[in-house]
Amino acid sequence: MQARDYLKYIVEEIHSTVFATVDEKGCPVTCAIGMMDCDESGLYFLTAKGKKFYGRLKANENIAFTAMKGEDTLSCVAVSVQGKAREIWPEMLPALFEKNPYMKKIYPDVRSRDQLTVFKIYEGTGEWFDLSRLPIEWASFSFGGVLARESGYFVTEQCIGCKLCYSKCPQKCIDITQKPVVIQQEHCLHCGNCAEICLVGAVEKS
Repeated sequence: MQARDYLKYIVEEIHSTVFATVDEKGCPVTCAIGMMDCDESGLYFLTAKGKKFYGRLKANENIAFTAMKGEDTLSCVAVSVQGKAREIWPEMLPALFEKNPYMKKIYPDVRSRDQLTVFKIYEGTGEWFDLSRLPIEWASFSFGGVLARESGYFVTEQCIGCKLCYSKCPQKCIDITQKPVVIQQEHCLHCGNCAEICLVGAVEKS
């Protein structure tokens, strides 16, 4: 999937997120925020100017959130995003209310919406975990011009082909038909078992 597909999944399939900002003391604060819309360049949500959440966003644009969908852990899809959010034009409010009609029950008339404003997560990086699949499915993505940093465990040329890493991998996502062996990143849990058991320190974390 492309970055737009992950953002669209957040908006249309999950919608409600656990959203983190920091307060004036630098302490993390979470709240439930609905992701209202998205495009190729980011995600959109709204809040009221009288909320403490609004003050935290204006003071520090760094944000993070996690969105999850599933009946239990083994049917769960989780998407996490870190990025930056800024206040944008209020003219977008009518479109967001049309796309999210439940908001009309919370703010039923135009006058009650005077304090509402729109924010855009304009750049960010994210991780996708689908635990409903075996082996699990993992991917990273980025948007807004940010380059996703390569992360995970990788095997170097020091590998001696002992296959101990495979024996301890919970997802058996290591290709041991070659040397050095290759970790299949799209199925990796990032648990670190392979690095812990490697006799020669050939597994590195990036």
